This record gives sequence, C-alpha cells and structure tokens, in this order.
Amino acid sequence: METNTDTLDISTMSTPAKWGVTPHVMKLETSIIREILKLSSQPGVISFAGGLPAPEMFPVEDLKEASIRALDKYKDAALQYSLSMGVPEFRQAIADYACKRMPQISAANIIITSGSQQGLDLIGRAFIDPGDYVICEAPTYVGALQAFNFYQARYAAVGMDEDGMIVDEVEDAIARYNPKFIYCVPNFQNPSGITMSLARREQLVAVANKHNIPIIDDNPYGDLRFTGEAVPSLCALGGDMVISLSTFSKIVSPGLRIAWIVARPDMMPVFEKVKQCGDLHTSTFSQMILLEYLRMGKLDGHIEKIRQTYGARRDLMIKSIEEYFPPEVEFTRPEGGLFLWLTLPEGMSAKEILPEAIEQKVAYVYGSPFFPDGGGENTMRLNFSNAGEEQIVEGIKRLGRLITAKLK
Repeated sequence: METNTDTLDISTMSTPAKWGVTPHVMKLETSIIREILKLSSQPGVISFAGGLPAPEMFPVEDLKEASIRALDKYKDAALQYSLSMGVPEFRQAIADYACKRMPQISAANIIITSGSQQGLDLIGRAFIDPGDYVICEAPTYVGALQAFNFYQARYAAVGMDEDGMIVDEVEDAIARYNPKFIYCVPNFQNPSGITMSLARREQLVAVANKHNIPIIDDNPYGDLRFTGEAVPSLCALGGDMVISLSTFSKIVSPGLRIAWIVARPDMMPVFEKVKQCGDLHTSTFSQMILLEYLRMGKLDGHIEKIRQTYGARRDLMIKSIEEYFPPEVEFTRPEGGLFLWLTLPEGMSAKEILPEAIEQKVAYVYGSPFFPDGGGENTMRLNFSNAGEEQIVEGIKRLGRLITAKLK
C-alpha cells in the first residue's frame, strides 16, 4: 500500500521528544556564550563576549613547520588511530613541560583529552550520578556547569572575595551536601579574573584531605600571568587529592583541541575507560604536531609574546573603563588570564541592557549564567584578549555611554 507523502505533515508526526530523546537532555540549555557570539558576529560589532585568543598571536609558521616535521618523522603513524591515553612520547613531553609547576608528576599522571571541555566531561562521567552535589565558586565557569549538568549534578556554590573561594564556607557545604568533588578555577578565574591566594589554597587542600574529597583544579590560564608573583598550584600543594586540567587552547591554538588531565595514576584507568566511550582517542596528528612544536623549543618565547600583548590589552581596557564608565561600576583588576568582571549598580540588569548594547555594536556576556544557584543579575564579563587596541577603546566607550544613560 502506497502512502501519499504530499498530504502528510511530518512536523506533527515526528519530533525529537517523540523519538524518545531523554527528558534531561531536552531540558539542557545551550551555552549562553555561544548564543551571544552569534549576535556579536554581526558586521561592525565589537565583541568582548567570547574567551577567544587573539588570532594574530597563533604561531602559524611554526605550526606549519611542526606539521611537516610530524609527517616526515612519523609518516602514516601520524594519521593512524592511537592510544586512548595519548601518544606516549607526547604524554612525556607534557610531563616535562608541566613539571615546572607540578614537580611530582610524570607521564603516568597524564591523559590527553580533546580540549579541556572533554576533561570536564570525563570528570562528570566518572563521578556524578543524578542528584549528586558539586561544590563550586559563585560565580563559576559556565562551561563546567554545562558539562556537569548533562549528568544531572546539583550545586553547592560558595562565595568569592578578592582572595578567591571563601574556603570557610566549604566545610559547611560538605557537611550539608556530601559533594562528589570541589571544582574551582584558582588562576585568573573565568569569569571573575580573581586568583586564589596561597593561604586559601592551603586551606582548601587541608579541607579536602580532612574529608577525602577530590579537588578539580581547572587551570587553562596559569601561564598567562602579566603582573604579581606566581602562586604554587593546587596540584603541587595537594598531590593525590587534586585532579588538574590544563590546555594548549589559550597558549597555542584552540583549533588543535589538545588538553590534558593530571591525576594520580590509579585514576588513569577510570578516565581511560570513560574516554573510550566518547572518542576512543584524541587526534593523533594534533598531538604529533604539538610534540614537534615543543621539541622546536618555541613555546616559552611564544607565551612571553602572548603575555606582553594580553597584558597591554588588559591595561588598556582598565584605563578605558576608568575613563568612560561611571564611578558606580566596580570591576576586577586581574593579574593575568583573559577576563575582567564588572558589577553594575544594584537594580541594573546586564541581561536586559544587552540587546541595546548589540544595537550600539558592542557585546559582552551577562553574569547570571555563571551563578548555579541564581544571582549576579547586575554583573558582566568582558574579554580583553581578542579585540585590538582601537576596538577596546571604542567598545568600552560605547558600553560606558549606555551604562551612564541607564543611571539617569
């Protein structure tokens, strides 16, 4: 019997929900940052929204040479399947690089991931059952919330001040919620730009040890310090209690999608199994390109160039805010990283004025999605790494005019 498809309204018969897509997946929200990036991609919009590295800082010629070296040296192996843990020589090269701030690690502590976002996903897979609690900062990285939300996590968010996570609140949260782990971004935090002090780090490690709860140390910005003194990493202080995530996305290229997890060796089989469920292994070719790039000895010099460029852009953005924003607006002065965090006067909604900002051809990320328990309506995040100097001045001038008008 033939069916006359011309008379069928397919849209009423078939939807993802009717196909049986699980309810919690249907309820997941898209990344607010990605949605704002769609708006900010309009012609003429100066965007402070994304956490994008400056494309002119990508080491294109060096990566081209590293790519040729990888193909010449490894030939077909560079294009073949490889181990789920990562290419062994590359894991060792990562250990050699990372030992500057984590001296106790070796290749046995490392698994290569397809970006730090996959690292967050692997942690969610390994630890979170539906309804489990995670302790995090408020505000915290929205990408981590997105990763953990897939596994139906709940959150015990603790406050921050100029020294980072208020660890005094952590012990109460542990007693109340029995969390699976403590998640934090201690260096130049996304979104606030705040760096956790040494005293707070030591206190957090002591609390984690006391209650046998792992700390997830998300550290994509640790090499991007412009001013001030370096602080020992949580991994260096906490040893086996700490699982650390790092990436080449902010210091070389996000398009290569190469990052890594550092953890105690007996956690590696766990991460290996859950990674195999997702992608079998991270790109062999990308790993070998970066392996050769590291062997070329260019990374340290490249990072220094990034520090100089981003540090100058941070300084310019701060100077422009001081000149063009009303004094009622408060903001952080990060010692590194990619972001400034602004607090508008009470009662002003950063989300509500975003459409007007887009009309004025300037974009930012409003702060409320960074608060898992709600709040932050009068906050916003500004990125200073991606825009050029003229764009920074003009974009801050436009945003300052808008905020000033809203105060009248």
